[in-house]
Amino acid sequence: MVTARVVVYPPSETGGRRVRVDGRNIGTAYSLHDLTVFLERAGLEGWDELDVVAAVGLIEWRGGGPDVWGT
Repeated sequence: MVTARVVVYPPSETGGRRVRVDGRNIGTAYSLHDLTVFLERAGLEGWDELDVVAAVGLIEWRGGGPDVWGT
């Protein structure tokens, strides 16, 4: 079983989604763009929003996919 490197948690009441990379909390993303920036800082350089959406197996989306940012 392959474990996702990135976990994006369900939206909070304020709309942000907590993000963990390799078991480390790296922040709260409020958009796909925010998530892309976080992942670049975590070493996934050169990724854009389309890469993030297509990253099956790398990202575990909890409480909705890449199109869900609000409650």
